[in-house]
Amino acid sequence: MKLLRNFLDTIKPNFEKGGKLEKFYPAYDAFETFAFVPGHTAHSGAHIRDAIDLKRTMVTVILAMVPALLFGMWNVGALHYKAIGVDASLLDAFGYGAFKVIPLIAVSYITGLGIEFAAAIMRGHQVNEGYLVTGMLIPLIMPVTMPLWMVAVSTAFAVIIGKEVFGGTGMNILNVALTARAFAFFAYPKNMSGDKVWIDTTTKSGESLVDGYSGATALGEMAGSGSTSFSAMDAFLGFIPGSIGETSTLAILIGAAILIISGIASWKIMASAIVGAAVMGGIFNIFAGYAISPEQQGFMGIPFWHQMLYGGFAFGVVFMATDPVSAAQTERGKWIYGFLVGFFAIMIRIFNPAYPEGIMLAILFMNVMAPLIDHYVVEGNIKRRLKRVNA
Repeated sequence: MKLLRNFLDTIKPNFEKGGKLEKFYPAYDAFETFAFVPGHTAHSGAHIRDAIDLKRTMVTVILAMVPALLFGMWNVGALHYKAIGVDASLLDAFGYGAFKVIPLIAVSYITGLGIEFAAAIMRGHQVNEGYLVTGMLIPLIMPVTMPLWMVAVSTAFAVIIGKEVFGGTGMNILNVALTARAFAFFAYPKNMSGDKVWIDTTTKSGESLVDGYSGATALGEMAGSGSTSFSAMDAFLGFIPGSIGETSTLAILIGAAILIISGIASWKIMASAIVGAAVMGGIFNIFAGYAISPEQQGFMGIPFWHQMLYGGFAFGVVFMATDPVSAAQTERGKWIYGFLVGFFAIMIRIFNPAYPEGIMLAILFMNVMAPLIDHYVVEGNIKRRLKRVNA
């Protein structure tokens, strides 16, 4: 580390004011502050001295995603070999999964960080750290068969339209990763839905090994027939098709524990989302007999706690609903916001069989509603205080 520190100190004058590379100082500053804790101090206004900064916070979130990432890599390979009828070892499955997943991650980071660096240089600002997490989230919520150029286009749209036009990190209204997924879903629906996009059945050279193989997700099966061939334990452990990082509830819970213990993510949002999903799922359980079709009756009759194990519910609640920028900020608002995320996720899932995964739309909708929730929470607090003063 001392060698790196000396190297950065040597080239720093070139990027400072008056240097040959002055306009590229934001890029230099991004690398320096990522490698070393910055020595900057606040000189005016209220400020808090803490041992952790935004970069270290983002790195902690990435570490929390590692269990879901590693399991997702293995699961991609395991499902691939199962589809082609090959009994593969743990290392073979993980190796194939890494071969498919790492390029998605690379494209996400290269595209997103490229835009972030360009925007920072044009504005003369520091490079924002928020994309360190977003760059990992985007590939984890995509099907493994997603073409790399589609990932790049979706990432560019999310960073430019969903973030930079609002001013960058801390100013975006919607969760950036979910904005990328929403764009991909509506722009390239054949690559984001159906039964053939969740399990890769091609060789490393891209040749198809199995024609017409059905790799329906658990939610896809339930929306179509009212039942699923995957057990709740399969869903909890993650032995099911789905987006790369969303299949294993166990791995996601490990990440949730890291975020809660470190104090980075709001446990209130997570807990209230679970309650909201349980309430909506319980209501559907009660009224399953009034469904308009046998398929919907079966879907509505699935035990409410099963609903939290299938699809992207757990991943969305832990890593995206808790986004501190786009979520509610007030303490009471977090309870309301989280509850409605879970409530609407299950509602959309049941009422829209063409789109059985509702967590994405639920979170995006509540991102838009979060400022309104906070507004009324603050107004309510002001009114109660005024009443106490008048009394």
